[in-house]
Amino acid sequence: MSFQKACDLLRLAEMATSRYAGVSLADIEDTFGVDRRTAQRMTKALEETFPNCTTRADDERRKFWKLNPQDARLMLAQGVRESELTALELSIRRAERDGAANEVKALSTLRDRLLAAMPSSHARRVEADAEAMLEAYGFASRPGPKVRGAETLLGVIAQALKGPHLLTISYAGRDTRARRLEPHGLLLGTRRYLVAREARGDGRMQHFRLDRILSAQLQVDSFQRDPAFDLRSHTARAFGSYHDDREFGEVVWRFAPEAAAVAREFIFHPTQAVTDDPDGGLTVRFAASGHLEMAWHLYQWGDQVTVLQPRALADLVAGHRRADFPSLP
Repeated sequence: MSFQKACDLLRLAEMATSRYAGVSLADIEDTFGVDRRTAQRMTKALEETFPNCTTRADDERRKFWKLNPQDARLMLAQGVRESELTALELSIRRAERDGAANEVKALSTLRDRLLAAMPSSHARRVEADAEAMLEAYGFASRPGPKVRGAETLLGVIAQALKGPHLLTISYAGRDTRARRLEPHGLLLGTRRYLVAREARGDGRMQHFRLDRILSAQLQVDSFQRDPAFDLRSHTARAFGSYHDDREFGEVVWRFAPEAAAVAREFIFHPTQAVTDDPDGGLTVRFAASGHLEMAWHLYQWGDQVTVLQPRALADLVAGHRRADFPSLP
């Protein structure tokens, strides 16, 4: 067996051990980028190498391979790989930059527990290699603005989402009454928002800026989440974290030929459609709201982008298209 095949077999054993339902042929094809016959050969090797491997079929007659929990000790004995620790550290740094304090705490605890299970000499070597990779990525000490964390508030919101439990908040603004909310999600971006609807209200989802929530109290009462609400679809209705149904509609940007190559590397919105123009330019279309956040982003492109739709956004950026920016985003 080649070195790469041995590594793939160990990775497959990890998947078969860690996944509650086991691993299917489709999972193997997706993970390893192989065809069906190669996936079948890999499961045969798994069965031969691990005699305790069990199989089952679901209602759709798909077969799954599962390793006995005792075999998990073999997986843990390998320790943590440098690439895995690097990925974990990157996740922690990103969570810190986004102000996601609960995720930082959970991921840091996981990292420490994994390193504690390894021999000290191995752990030190892996940590050193991971730190070198982080520096190479430019993430370990990357400067730049980040949102200020509100750990106590985020902790209360996390508990409410987990329940799910009602949340009573007081909110800065003209309407200072206490509000009983049914939280459905968080939006993390330049500004952070709690997505919730008022209990016994009209059922409309509203956004509450976290920096304007003066206090939040977790309630014992639980509630039934809206089964029709999908946070990913809801998020896609905006360019950033700000939603405004009155602004929602088609957005069309045209990038000049000089900027097309750079613009092609961006995913401006999950629903975008990109068209190459005859003159070498690039046209991007999507549907969203949040004209102000769009304007903040468009400013970085100077005069290399033209807003074709909507007219309100075109008017908003018309006086701010500069020709003297030395580089593109």
